[in-house]
Amino acid sequence: MKTMKKYVSDSQVIKTEMVLPNDTNTLNNLMGGKLMHWMDIVAAISAQRHSNSIVVTASVDNISFKNPIAQGNVVTLKAQVTRAFSTSMEVFIEVFAEDIPANLKYATHKAFFTFVAVDDQGRPVPVPSLEPVSQTEKELFAGAMRRRQLRLILANRMDPKDATELKSLFDLEGVSQKQ
Repeated sequence: MKTMKKYVSDSQVIKTEMVLPNDTNTLNNLMGGKLMHWMDIVAAISAQRHSNSIVVTASVDNISFKNPIAQGNVVTLKAQVTRAFSTSMEVFIEVFAEDIPANLKYATHKAFFTFVAVDDQGRPVPVPSLEPVSQTEKELFAGAMRRRQLRLILANRMDPKDATELKSLFDLEGVSQKQ
């Protein structure tokens, strides 16, 4: 039997890697694909911790590439579940780079990944609800429904006029009348 409610802290994951020559592009910066691989792993572990289930990646929102990460830098990835739905979870990932000799640490990337909890046959299974505690957790939790509805609209799995959380951001009445 699954726990009915969990906290964000239950799903937090921190992963640290060093950028080695084999991880870099011709500019000696971390390759984007390698970083996305690390992000998927840390996010999946976070979703597994929340759901106590096998999870599969359902979607990856826009990954913002703010700063490059140089060869020799230490990369820290932090992930946590921001909201749980019936069988899916949104996970927020933040990436930081650190040039240890220069004593410099900076934010490089952010993204939201969505995972679905599944059983051994690959069928979706229910996940525990999430209880946000801090103000930041509550803000990420509140925004998760808007991000989910946008993902569903872009995937043609939701009609924009049914996106109740997005109605305040868009004039959906005008859009419906023009169609």
